[in-house]
Amino acid sequence: MLQLYNTMTRRQEVFKSREDGVVRMFTCGPSIYGRPHVGNYRTFSWEDVLQRYLEHLGYRVLRLMNMTDVEDKAIAEAEKEGMTVQSLTAQKAAQFHEESSLLRIRLPEALHRSSTSIEQAVRLIKILMEKGYAYRHGNDVFYDPMKFDGFGRLFGLDMSRWPSSKRRFYKDTYPGRRWNLGDFILWHGFRPGDTVYWETEIGKGRPSWNIQDPAIITEHLGYSLDIACGGIDNLYRHHDYNIAVVEGISGTELASFWIHGEHLLVNGKKMSKSVGNIVYPEDLQKQGYSGEHIRFYLIYGHHRQRINLTDRDVAHKAKKLDCIRDVARKVCLRPSEENPARCVDQQVESLIDSLVPRFRVHMNDDLNVSGAVDCLQENLAELSMLKDDGRMNREECAMVEKELRCIDQVLQVLFPL
Repeated sequence: MLQLYNTMTRRQEVFKSREDGVVRMFTCGPSIYGRPHVGNYRTFSWEDVLQRYLEHLGYRVLRLMNMTDVEDKAIAEAEKEGMTVQSLTAQKAAQFHEESSLLRIRLPEALHRSSTSIEQAVRLIKILMEKGYAYRHGNDVFYDPMKFDGFGRLFGLDMSRWPSSKRRFYKDTYPGRRWNLGDFILWHGFRPGDTVYWETEIGKGRPSWNIQDPAIITEHLGYSLDIACGGIDNLYRHHDYNIAVVEGISGTELASFWIHGEHLLVNGKKMSKSVGNIVYPEDLQKQGYSGEHIRFYLIYGHHRQRINLTDRDVAHKAKKLDCIRDVARKVCLRPSEENPARCVDQQVESLIDSLVPRFRVHMNDDLNVSGAVDCLQENLAELSMLKDDGRMNREECAMVEKELRCIDQVLQVLFPL
């Protein structure tokens, strides 16, 4: 049975969906004011593996992903570039689709921009104000976390640190992995000079980042999810804000499982513009690596552990994938001649029959991709030796290919498209 580490409970648990055979899953998408780097694509890659593996197990996955196109940073970047927010985000969205395709990340059909859920955001804010969780301050609307019982439980926030004096945080996002101990903004009221705003029932303005994900989730998937995913940075503020907003309205648990992926470092340091160590997929392509090489590097390390990108490690993982693919091609290649009277080879048959079950053993252990790949490599090496000894016929080679293609529906690195 599939077991996943649940950030909410801090333990690995057997996965069970609320509705038999159906998984409702939300994955935080990119903020499309800028270009995603390989660290962002690491998150999108393991989320893609998770969806594909759930489908491999027979689930129908209703996956939702957002693209944040209305926020402080997007507006500032558009002004800096002398273009509209719409033009800027359209360029970045197209690039995101192109690079996702390169890495064989299957984006969900339900890929919604924040700007398409303005009415739902307003609807949620009105309910929160009616219930006393949110309040106006000038033209803005803020959420008071002290009104929500259990605020910060996903992170494990110590609420005794909360200041007694009223503090308000008005920006969409704040840098660093820290907490803003105060009220967070839901609605940016219009100010003279604003270029991005809507006329709504709660006034002129725009929704903050803190209400955008809840608006998209509740509009398209409802108020209860099976899985919510994202990078580890979302554990600071963002996901607890989402819980407070949605559960403040529904009174029921937003998600049964919360799954977070760790950072990708570059030469031991977190990627940042100031350090000058940001790496994009294009940079690795220029070094001769294919989309499959890059994808394999990003999914091979366990998603809950940091990986450190170095030239040596990328080269090592690329070589490992090439070796696996070479052996897979060799084992799948049908022999030109064979003995029609040869008896069934029990060892060959046993190895073929175990390919998918052994893959599942590791994948069921919190998506242990590296364990699954290493086990697969060992099995293929054994089959290769048996084939060298003339102990595999055409039918068995075809069976191996069928099992490998089943596995590669999840991994997306063994066979070309």
